[in-house]
Amino acid sequence: MKFLNLISPFIFNVVGSFSPILLAFFLGVSPSFSAESIVLKAGLLENKITVEDLQKIAKTEEIPPSLQPYKFLITREIKEILSSSFRVDPIIAEQFLEDLLKSDDGKKLLKQISQTLPDSNSSEIEKAIQLLLKQTSNLNIIDFLRVYPQKTVTIDLPKVAILGLKTNGSFLYSRLINSQLDKGFKNSLNSEELPKFDPTLLGDKSVSAETTVLYDRSRDRYISLDIYIAEKTRGPLVVMSHGFASDRRFLRYLAKHLASYGVTVVSVEHPGSDIHALIKTATGIKFSQVLPSQEFIDRPQDISFVLNKLTILNKKNREFKGKFNTKKVSIIGHSFGGYTALALGGASLDLKTLRRFCQNKSPLERSPADWLQCAAGELPYPKRNFKDNRIKQIIVFNPIIGELFGDKLSQIKVPTLMLSASDDGITPTISHQLKPFQQLATEKYMVMAMGATHMSISDINSMNSVMAKNTLVREVMGEKAKPVRQLVRGVSLAFVQQLSPEKSKYEIFLKPAYVESLSQENLTFSMGTELPITVKTWINVTNMKTSAANLSFLRSKLAPVQNIQSYFVNARELLLQPQYSTEKLNDLFTGLLYVHDDKWS
Repeated sequence: MKFLNLISPFIFNVVGSFSPILLAFFLGVSPSFSAESIVLKAGLLENKITVEDLQKIAKTEEIPPSLQPYKFLITREIKEILSSSFRVDPIIAEQFLEDLLKSDDGKKLLKQISQTLPDSNSSEIEKAIQLLLKQTSNLNIIDFLRVYPQKTVTIDLPKVAILGLKTNGSFLYSRLINSQLDKGFKNSLNSEELPKFDPTLLGDKSVSAETTVLYDRSRDRYISLDIYIAEKTRGPLVVMSHGFASDRRFLRYLAKHLASYGVTVVSVEHPGSDIHALIKTATGIKFSQVLPSQEFIDRPQDISFVLNKLTILNKKNREFKGKFNTKKVSIIGHSFGGYTALALGGASLDLKTLRRFCQNKSPLERSPADWLQCAAGELPYPKRNFKDNRIKQIIVFNPIIGELFGDKLSQIKVPTLMLSASDDGITPTISHQLKPFQQLATEKYMVMAMGATHMSISDINSMNSVMAKNTLVREVMGEKAKPVRQLVRGVSLAFVQQLSPEKSKYEIFLKPAYVESLSQENLTFSMGTELPITVKTWINVTNMKTSAANLSFLRSKLAPVQNIQSYFVNARELLLQPQYSTEKLNDLFTGLLYVHDDKWS
């Protein structure tokens, strides 16, 4: 476990959280700590500050006088990144980064970073990274700046403004849409009387759990299962699929909860994308090997293989006879497991669309989930379908969807429930949940958890997982996320029971009034079967496929750099006013979405 603690945070922080690190470099903390001064440049305006002033932010979080004009850029997230650090094995990290920087994406990253630093070049940035890895195993922004090979560094703020938006832009857009989501999903008719029993409490059935391993000879693949069974079984079979770098125990609390109501639950571990796969490949790991493209094929096939085996056990095994209702299966998936569930539900993997997205999307624009989904682009197929007709329901929590299915989600014909967390920095809500949800043409439910993050639904015992130890993506977990786990228990049970004779008894728990009743002060919940009109409008606004007419109009008014500078100044003025309105801020960022410079495409 000690070795895992060293390498796992590095893998996820570099791949999953690469964009937040770069954003910190751009917003006033670019490689410069070996320098005596930093020049902040915006058009003809220049301002010189000392390196010590930046160091004060990292140590005390106080903004010194010389940086007050840039206070609006130094957000809470930037302060956290400045003071954060993570421990890695220097040898492994060096091998990993060397492979990344040699890739096309790595070269694009270095080029874009160097363009924000007029007096720097790609080789200097790469040299600083490599030098840092040779000197320390405790990586942080400050140490990176200390080894940067320049005395004075100039930062081009207008280009920083562009990169700031591009850096994990889908997460920034998702954060901007939060107020619309919170208002739009609210239930104005909150008068339904709820039943006296509470579906979030354990049921009256005693639950036994055991582990078994199945072997798929055709793929030479061992698949571990945790099986949760009550003495008297009824209703559908529930199968669980975990996320990337996780394991089959990730939703253990939910498995036990469902089983206590008589539902058999089988939690599957995917051997090529679980935490153990990372441990096995850690030494000498390459950027391209973090998530093998074959996993996008193997994961759905894992589930179908398990269902085949369970069908046999259900008929012939004395211990399990009658326990596995493989004719009625509800699949529950989190993150990468969400992809797995939707693929089995009938959506075709659209690799042609995905490749186009990954080729056109700047590395800085990608969210962590985008980095992962683009791994599938290496598969030698235009499309693949893994539909399993035994899947009768789908529940997905914070799913990785993006462009994996193109426009093929309408192929899903079974009821689907999707949960999205407003503050998810791994799978941003707009691109990975809200847009895909619009495509679904079946019975569907969207549950919004405002204030929750990617890991909020996880078992409390997952506090020591890779994602939980991630120091660069904020996670709400443990006791703070208790209301989210309560929501997951109640809504999941109600949804699964729609395949049981007790369907009508649980229908009320799939109503907005019930979901909202579980809200707490810092975590509020809402539900809908369609996205609110205001949210749909916002999604259209944040669609980066800007029409040529709109782009031409903006370019005719101002040259690209002048346009950026204008918005940059407007942003500062707005954010320095305590009374600025959400509408004005929305208008500002909407304008920024249409700013484009051919050099950055």
